[in-house]
Amino acid sequence: MLVAGTAVVVLAADAFVDGLLGVALALGIAPFVLSVALSGFETENLAAGIAANAKGLPGAAAGTFLGGTTFLAFGVAGIGGLIAPVEVQLPARFALWTAIAPAPLLGFALDGRLSRVEGGILVVWSIVALTGLALTGRDLLGGEDEERVRRPGLRLLAGLAFLTGGGWLIGEGLRTTVRQLGISATLLGNTALAATVEAEELARFAVPARRGRPEIGLGSLAGTIVHFAALNAGIIALVKPLTLGHDTTRFYLPVAALSPAILALVLLRRKRLGRLEGGVLTGLYAAYVAVAIIISS
Repeated sequence: MLVAGTAVVVLAADAFVDGLLGVALALGIAPFVLSVALSGFETENLAAGIAANAKGLPGAAAGTFLGGTTFLAFGVAGIGGLIAPVEVQLPARFALWTAIAPAPLLGFALDGRLSRVEGGILVVWSIVALTGLALTGRDLLGGEDEERVRRPGLRLLAGLAFLTGGGWLIGEGLRTTVRQLGISATLLGNTALAATVEAEELARFAVPARRGRPEIGLGSLAGTIVHFAALNAGIIALVKPLTLGHDTTRFYLPVAALSPAILALVLLRRKRLGRLEGGVLTGLYAAYVAVAIIISS
């Protein structure tokens, strides 16, 4: 499953980028805007969170958006920088929206509970944050020599569908392995489950970067962070309020809120996401997993 899923994800990412560029060119809007708006709709992540919460596993449910946010900011950005270094040409406002995206979630959830009212506010905040994020790159149109592709809408939808399917295959393969290790639900939700559900995001970042359109990968990454830290968290709480344990409020939540800010600081100060920056971020994710294992023991 792991090998098949990886192959599907890599091929689907190319189709997704072709479709995204083609649709953006046809509509006369920046591909960056579409990547922010579309890439973060992770139905598999949301479904996993709702299902876990319904089964009385709020720690695992919260892990899908908390651990997912940390994985994106440290793991995906870090590994992406290692395999596909990019120069950052987006304005400072892009980094700012990325950094503040989890702030309302942190404020609401520190008391150990996420209510339906707070969930509704988070959903509204996600719309505000995604709009602000998309507007930071609305002028980044493709070049005049951008190659037109046939049936870009079909390529875009097919790319999204196969990315989701490939991610599911990878996730199932890894989850089968992790289940045999017998780890706790909260640890599983914040590490293995979050990472496996979002495995395809690495391809969404690396493939555009290698094709000379790094803003698409960065837009996808930041947009997905907003979806996780605001939209998904809000919808899960709307379906059923979340009660968060000590490990979640004292470790997983603060790290999820801090990790996008650290990524934003790297983008602002370094103006690039290269192998050095990628190595540091990957190291931070490895340290996060190590601490998570220790506190769950």
